[in-house]
Amino acid sequence: MGLEVFHVDAFTDKPFAGNPAAVCVLPGPGDERWMGNVAREMNLSETAFLHREGEGYRLRWFTPAVEVDLCGHGTLASAHILWERDYLGKNDEARFQTQSGLLTARLITPWIELNFPSEPARDATAPAGLIEALGVKAKHVGKNRFDYLVEVASEETVREMKPDYSRLGNVETRGVIVTSFSGSGRYAFVSRFFAPRVGINEDPVTGSAHCCLGPFWRDRLHKNEFTAYQASERGGVVKVRVEEDRVYLSGQAITVVKGELLSFS
Repeated sequence: MGLEVFHVDAFTDKPFAGNPAAVCVLPGPGDERWMGNVAREMNLSETAFLHREGEGYRLRWFTPAVEVDLCGHGTLASAHILWERDYLGKNDEARFQTQSGLLTARLITPWIELNFPSEPARDATAPAGLIEALGVKAKHVGKNRFDYLVEVASEETVREMKPDYSRLGNVETRGVIVTSFSGSGRYAFVSRFFAPRVGINEDPVTGSAHCCLGPFWRDRLHKNEFTAYQASERGGVVKVRVEEDRVYLSGQAITVVKGELLSFS
């Protein structure tokens, strides 16, 4: 018998939108090389592996190229599976030990709220080639421990930009967040996220980027709760609440595929 693996669309309430992640609940710690191979085989922006540890779960995330330290949609997808498959009761808190410390989630039907660390960006000088690769004019550039943050003038700029991924892959960073204020009234801000250096040209909806976007827009809009939209082709909605050194991200998720992993080496 193989291991169950699930394909979950995160930060959406309908299939074939949001950000897809694979989720595999293991009986114990997985071999790192094997997990990397599975992630390449699944060929999604993230594959999440979790197993019971203490009173919660150990959670790791892999792109097709590397393991990452923080992933929002992979965590959302994992929590969704724990409740959907009855690993947890609906009123139980999901607790994940990760490379970014303890992350928790709670079910507020139909939303799942994630408790993540705030990752604010400091003012920065754009490295050589970054702005040219994005093909936009920057109003502001910042950087946190993961990514560069680039603010541009309009939502239209965010939606219509067409980065040069080959050039962008030469910039030494996990990824690049591009954002602007949204004039729609429906969303406070919009963003897109590009990470060709770790094997993802454009990530459809990036929870960890909103750990940076939350404090950034709090300081500009002088409020701490937002509804945001990541304007990729698939698109997705993220509710964001900033409290001191934590960012609470809420999203929905839906399982679209259930399968079996038959190879364990």
